[in-house]
Amino acid sequence: MPIGSILATRLNTRSDDYQDNLAAMRGLWAEVEEQLASVPAIGGQRYVDRHHKRKKMLVRERIEQLVDPNTPFLELMPLAGWGTPDPVGVGIACGIGIVEGVECAITGSDMTYRGGSMNPMSVTKGQRFHEIVRENRLPLIVLNESAGADLPRQVDIFVRGGESFRNLTQLSKLGVPSITVGFGPNTAGGAYTPGMSDYTVFVKERGTAYLGGPPLVKMAIDEIVDEETLGGAEMHSRTSGLSDYLAVDEMDALRITRQIVRHLRFEKGGPGATEPADDPIYDVADLLGCASADVRIPFEIREIYARILDGSRFEEFKPLYGDKMVCGWGSIHGFPVGVLGNNGILFSEEAKKAAQFIQLCNKTNTPLVFMHNITGFMVGSRAEQGGIIRNGAKLINAVSNSTVPHLNLMVGASYGAGNYGMAGKAYNPRFVFSWPNHRIAVMGPKQLAGVMDIVARNAAAGRGIDVDEEALAAQTAALEGQIETESTALFSTGRCWDDGIIHPADTRTVLGLALSATHSAPVTGATEYGVWRH
Repeated sequence: MPIGSILATRLNTRSDDYQDNLAAMRGLWAEVEEQLASVPAIGGQRYVDRHHKRKKMLVRERIEQLVDPNTPFLELMPLAGWGTPDPVGVGIACGIGIVEGVECAITGSDMTYRGGSMNPMSVTKGQRFHEIVRENRLPLIVLNESAGADLPRQVDIFVRGGESFRNLTQLSKLGVPSITVGFGPNTAGGAYTPGMSDYTVFVKERGTAYLGGPPLVKMAIDEIVDEETLGGAEMHSRTSGLSDYLAVDEMDALRITRQIVRHLRFEKGGPGATEPADDPIYDVADLLGCASADVRIPFEIREIYARILDGSRFEEFKPLYGDKMVCGWGSIHGFPVGVLGNNGILFSEEAKKAAQFIQLCNKTNTPLVFMHNITGFMVGSRAEQGGIIRNGAKLINAVSNSTVPHLNLMVGASYGAGNYGMAGKAYNPRFVFSWPNHRIAVMGPKQLAGVMDIVARNAAAGRGIDVDEEALAAQTAALEGQIETESTALFSTGRCWDDGIIHPADTRTVLGLALSATHSAPVTGATEYGVWRH
């Protein structure tokens, strides 16, 4: 029997409110879409054309040729770097795709931007990607063509950057295979990427690897040597042994890579999909207008459930208790899940209910999907006397010690300790995806600016001086504007606080792909938790 009963809907897609909200959400998505369109050409058309003229594929073209035909590729963190000094996308592409029927983590450098060199945000993006690879036990394919670190910025790269090589060799120890394909230079520290990989493929007359290039060799030991003799593909294939396979061209390198994946006979550790994967009975296109573009306006979280869960089926847990936390069981593309979502602020009842639900899902090895639309925990004397800290701590204890996969979907606000209670970024979720209306901060901009206004007035009163109303008003407005900017979905994704902003209508597909990836590793619930107060 399938899980749960069919959810009813009260969403009126013809109402003025829905249509107005839909228009606002379309505007937010248009901003994201514009940024996404810019990523493949961040190096500039001149360098894209030069790459093609040299009969080289762009990194995403290589990925497209590598993955199985007519299968999806889930690109992760495509807008990393937005709003920072680094380019949008930060010069690397990464994601999850199917190669020879095996879900693989695939990453590659963009040679059209500063020779594929690493910048500070590409290190951050790469480290998050390695977390995903390791936690989900995904075979890793690296399509490498990089000049190494962006040397003038080495102070923000060098120390952290070494982690990637440690990650590669630890993956090997854990039985997670890695394959590096050298399409071009693997320079300096980057030479350790093939060195630490289980398998290497080098493209003839293109792929190179050396700790120091010809100029550095000349400076260090006064030796004059050409690139091919020093670290060319043929030399590494015939002499040094760094290269396991010598490919005649790029397509041959991708063919060899697929051949390697085929012989791995890699098996997933999780049980996989076990439920009927029928479509929701409501139109997923309606999701774009389900959540409020203005996160201050409440909306019904069950309307999202009804358009994501298989057959729109949901078995709700404790429906009459702590009703601002809506949790229960369903499935997505056949993968059983426990779902937790917010219909308002968290009170003690909501915290206790969610903590119990998380424990129950761990008992049955059921992954958890957290849908954030939360302004935080309740404040005030009544809440404090009722044990909001004690009960909130139970929830944080539960999410901290839960060992089933956690997937986060940011469909609205995620403010304050509400973010923590909903297993936010700091709690090591397997994946975090955002909708374009998402906002994240310690609290809402108006509330934060208002708190600081009160603090400033109390400080002035304590010193016995008058408040400069004009200066304080300007300061408050500036702070509110700052927090408004720093809490947007684009700001968040630019700093890799999530794994990508997605179109709401794509949510079911994205969560299905992510859940499938989590089942590459064993899915096992926790049996022990920290001490909590009753």
